[in-house]
Amino acid sequence: MTEPKYKRIILKLSGEALAGDSGFGIQPPTIDEICREIKDVHDLGIEIAIVVGGGNIWRGHVGSEMGMERSQADYMGMIATVMNALALQDCLENTGVPTRVQTSIEMRQVAEPYIRRKAIRHLEKGRVVIFAGGIGSPYFSTDTTAALRAAEINADVIMMAKNNVDGIYSADPNVDKTAVKYEKLTYLEIINQSLQVMDTTASSLSMDNDIPLVVFNLNQTGNIKRVALGETIGTTVRRTHNE
Repeated sequence: MTEPKYKRIILKLSGEALAGDSGFGIQPPTIDEICREIKDVHDLGIEIAIVVGGGNIWRGHVGSEMGMERSQADYMGMIATVMNALALQDCLENTGVPTRVQTSIEMRQVAEPYIRRKAIRHLEKGRVVIFAGGIGSPYFSTDTTAALRAAEINADVIMMAKNNVDGIYSADPNVDKTAVKYEKLTYLEIINQSLQVMDTTASSLSMDNDIPLVVFNLNQTGNIKRVALGETIGTTVRRTHNE
């Protein structure tokens, strides 16, 4: 069997990834397929932490645009990520994968509060840890959560699963047919070229902590495992081109 490239990973899933073609809510066939792929990676002995968004249920910036107070709208988005995390937990455990959900907003009846040392211990014991609730503060995205948690738990890589796009392009390939796909980039190039991958806070945090990022297409079956094994797919982002 091929030796995995990474020992401990952060898998970043958007909320929309759970919604399937409907674009809203949680679609059982879609989440079941994602959980089977995560199980395949778990079976390799890789330690997996997941950060999931909430855009399939609520987006804070949408509420803000509607006239809501921004912090209130963002807290609603954080709660949406908890709903997605609990759905992922149930699905994974139905496939035989032990999990723990940790939230940055305390809600002890449904999940553990986020405690770094406890999260690492769960990972060492072979449990998948799902981080929900963002970082617990408004104005920060779940991309930033992924970068922060990756630094805190000493993850080897952030694996960012995208819907219907197989990497980072110079423009939106669904709109601009002349868009060029990048195989390798640096975080500074992402920031300077304003490429829509991670927000600037997340990119800076990942760069400062030298955490590689792999952006790939979630909708192609087996891609999560391929990235974990080190296959060259999607786009890889590092601090410098020499790494």
